[in-house]
Amino acid sequence: MHSSITAAYLTRYRSLASAAGTGPDPAPLLPLTGAQRRFLITRHRDRLARTDIVPLFFAFPRGTVDLPRLRRAALRLAHQHPSLCGEFTVLRGTPVLRLGEPSVEVARVPVDPSGPGAGTADEAAEGAGAGLPDGPARAALLRALLDWPTDGPALRLLLAAGPQDEEELLAVALDHAACDEQSLGLVTEGIGAAYADPDGGEHAPGAGQAEAVETYRAAVEGQLDAEARAASEAAQRHWAARLGALADAPEGAGPAGAARSTGMAVDRLPAVTGAARSGVFPALLDAVAAAAHRLDGGDRVLALGYPWGGRPADTAPVLGCFLNTLVHPAPPGPPRPLDALGAEWWDDLDHADTPYDEVVRAARSAGASWSGALDGLLTFEDLHRRPPLVLGGTAGREVHLAGRPLAAPIAVSASHGEDLLVRLAWDRERYSDAAAEAAFAALLATLRHHLGAGA
Repeated sequence: MHSSITAAYLTRYRSLASAAGTGPDPAPLLPLTGAQRRFLITRHRDRLARTDIVPLFFAFPRGTVDLPRLRRAALRLAHQHPSLCGEFTVLRGTPVLRLGEPSVEVARVPVDPSGPGAGTADEAAEGAGAGLPDGPARAALLRALLDWPTDGPALRLLLAAGPQDEEELLAVALDHAACDEQSLGLVTEGIGAAYADPDGGEHAPGAGQAEAVETYRAAVEGQLDAEARAASEAAQRHWAARLGALADAPEGAGPAGAARSTGMAVDRLPAVTGAARSGVFPALLDAVAAAAHRLDGGDRVLALGYPWGGRPADTAPVLGCFLNTLVHPAPPGPPRPLDALGAEWWDDLDHADTPYDEVVRAARSAGASWSGALDGLLTFEDLHRRPPLVLGGTAGREVHLAGRPLAAPIAVSASHGEDLLVRLAWDRERYSDAAAEAAFAALLATLRHHLGAGA
C-alpha cells in the first residue's frame, strides 16, 4: 500500500493546529501546499540557502511613485491575503503559516551613483540593445533582492533611481511560498486598485480578514486534497517510468542557485498564432534541453522543471503558491519530433497534481540517482492574462533585469504577448558568458526548427 507524503503531513499539521492557542503562542496556524513546503524545508535544512522569490520589475517616469501611498496600498493588499500576513515557519519539523501582522516592506533603496553598475561596458551595451536597464539603480535593486532575509518579509516593494535617471525602477517581489506566477495578476491589480483608492488605500484592520482566512484555508485544503488523490500508485508508476534514468550533476559542479552573479541573454521572436500555439510549450522544452546539454557537456539525462497547474476548480482567487513543479527528462541528442514531445507532455499533465516529493520518490524507486535537484527551469507566461501595474494613472513599463537570483543553474523565461520574448539567465559561477551565449544560440535554433522559419 502506497503511503502518501501529503497525508502524513496533514496528520502532523492537524496535531499542531489543534494545540495552537493553548500554549504561549496563540497565533493560529494554516497548512501549506506541497510547493510551499518544499521552499520552507529547503531553507530550514540549509541556513545559507537564499529565499526563492518571484520578482517583477517596472520602470516609471521619475517622480511617479508616491512611496507613502504605495506603502498604504501594499498594507491593504496584505490585509486581503493571509499569505502576506504572518510568518512561514517550521514547527517541530512541520512547515506551517503562522498568522500575524502584514509581512510587507516598502522602501527606497539607496543608490550610490559612483558604485558598481551591472557589469562591463560591453555588457551594458548588450543589455541596452535588449531593453535591459543598466546602471547603479539596477545594481542597488539586485543587491537588495540577493540579500532577502530568510525570515521575511513576504512582499517587498523596492524603489530605486540614480540622480541622473529619467526613470525610477520599482521591484515588486514576493517570497515564492506566498505567491506563484498565476498569482501575480492579483498582486499588480490589487496594488493598483488600492493605490487608486480615494482614501489612499487605508484599510480597517480586521475588516473582512476572518473571511479571507477561511477562504484561503479552504483553497489550501482543496489543493492538499487534490495532491493526496494525485499521489496514487498509477502516478508513481508513470513518474517512475518517465524519470528512472535521471542522475544528479557530478560532484564539484556547484550547488544549484548558489551564485551571486548571473547573466542574461534576450531575444524576441514573432508571436505564434492559430493552431501552432499548442506546440509552443513542447518546443520550448526541447529548446531548453538543447541549451542545458550544450552547457552540461555530458551524456546524462537532465532534469528540467517547469511550473504547471493551479487552484482546484471553483477555488476563490486567493494569493498563494498552488502551482506544482513538473519534471521533464531531457536525454542528449538532436531535436526530437514535436508530435512525440507533445504526446509525452500531455501524458505528464495527466499527473500534474502529483506532489514534487512524490515524483522524486517515484524516480528513485526506479533506480534514479537523483536528489530532486533541477538542471534547468522553464517558465511560460501569457502576458494577456496579467494586468499591468498602474500607479496614479501611469502604467509601469515591465523590464527584465539580468543578475536576479536563480533557483537553478539556468532559467529560461518565455512571455507570449505581441511577440514571443525569450530570456536565458545563467549562473556565472558555473558557466562562462561565451558558453551561455552559445547555449542560447542552440536554444533559439531548436525553437526555430520547431516553430518554423518565421520564428
